[in-house]
Amino acid sequence: MNLFSYVFCLLLLFLSTQYLLFLLKRTRFSQKQLPPGPFPLPVIGNVLNHITNPHRSFAEIAKVYGPVMTVQLGYLTTVVISSATMARQVLQKQDLSFSTRNPWSAVSVLDHHESSIAFLPPNHQWTNLRKICKSFIFSNCRLDASGGLRRRVVQQLISHVQNHCAAGSAVEIRDAVLTALLNLITNTFFSFDLAKYGGSENQLKELVSAMVAEAGTLSGADFFPMIGAFDPQGIRRRSTIIMRKIFSLFNSIIDERLMSRKNSVSSEKNDDVLDAILSISRGKDKEFDISAIPHLLLDLFVAGTDTTSTTFEWAMTELIRNPEKLEKARAELRHIIGNGNLDKEEDIAQLPYLQAVVKETLRLHPAVAFLIPRKVSMDVHISGYTVPKGAQVLVNVWAMGREESVWEAANSFIPERFMESNIDVKGGNFELLPFGAGRRICLGMPLANRMVPYMLGSLIHSFNWKLEDGIVHMNMDDKFGFTVMKALPLRAIPFPSC
Repeated sequence: MNLFSYVFCLLLLFLSTQYLLFLLKRTRFSQKQLPPGPFPLPVIGNVLNHITNPHRSFAEIAKVYGPVMTVQLGYLTTVVISSATMARQVLQKQDLSFSTRNPWSAVSVLDHHESSIAFLPPNHQWTNLRKICKSFIFSNCRLDASGGLRRRVVQQLISHVQNHCAAGSAVEIRDAVLTALLNLITNTFFSFDLAKYGGSENQLKELVSAMVAEAGTLSGADFFPMIGAFDPQGIRRRSTIIMRKIFSLFNSIIDERLMSRKNSVSSEKNDDVLDAILSISRGKDKEFDISAIPHLLLDLFVAGTDTTSTTFEWAMTELIRNPEKLEKARAELRHIIGNGNLDKEEDIAQLPYLQAVVKETLRLHPAVAFLIPRKVSMDVHISGYTVPKGAQVLVNVWAMGREESVWEAANSFIPERFMESNIDVKGGNFELLPFGAGRRICLGMPLANRMVPYMLGSLIHSFNWKLEDGIVHMNMDDKFGFTVMKALPLRAIPFPSC
């Protein structure tokens, strides 16, 4: 038998075995009342139909099979939730049963998922991490105290845009905002900037962007566990390299701070998050291990930069695409703020139309289309169906934001719909859940709710905007990944505001 025949026989035996396992799994699940869904092909299931833009394809088939449906992604049984009513069942009424996360290949390297606040199950370690974040980063007291830092970061962003305005050159919106957010977070944690506008030495920025790209790549190993050890797409290998570089950078900063604290002749310390966390890790209770700090920092850097910059880019895109909405927002700013800068976050409360613009952006373009995938550790019953043990659960907030039975002209950008509405994004209104809801609601929501309207208001008040010369029609294609960002980055030219 030649080598080709030998390999062919092995492949045939492997596929036959997998097909038998697939049939056994389907037989076992058929005894349960699974939610309806498209019939899966042997072994591969429904993967081929939903691998490019799953947020859109799942929304389409939900119109056929309903707001709770089953999709077979290889060997991963997935239940997709696509309505506010069903989301309330999952995220509120049975929140605990759906609170375990389903980590995927890129975030499981270096055992990150075992120390990650995003992927840990709701256990004692997870509770401690949330307490630390709420107390030292996202509490109203902390956010009020760091208002001056956010003003400085926004002023740096405005100065960068002013340089482009003077030169008549285009700004790549997402890249500029990402730099601002990185500096905000590095100053909050470390008390110094780590990113530069237009500079070549933006190591952390490049690493975070690379990690986001890997985390957002659909991996065949997640759908077909038998090929996981081979890492056919190289996702685990690349993610390991990137994560090691990020952890090395964080550990060097931590070691330098520990040495500084040790050699300090006075009791004076940096009033930043790193000092607070180091004090906790060296306290009597020992409830937080110092080795977990890089994992926590990675979660906060990725979540605090990528999602917010994506939301900001979509907001600017929609305003430039709808000049009458942009002018209405600018008129409100002129009326309330005058000709000066938007210096105080407190002024945002007096700008209801600007707030409506942000809400409408989050409705049409939630940064994370499915929130973070969940997994059930036992059979769970919902709306007369059974979600089987081990199934992945996706809440399609992208589809919920475009549900035609809930939103009039659901696919149109109409901030006015929120002007007389009490709907907010804080997790109580299940038709609008960009930050999730329940015990796993996004911890960074308080900061995002301050930073996005503040930056957006500052940039549209200080400048007017237009597309680059020759571009007439805005490209609105999106690209699915860790976040759903614009397929083509927004480049816009600022010019003086009249």
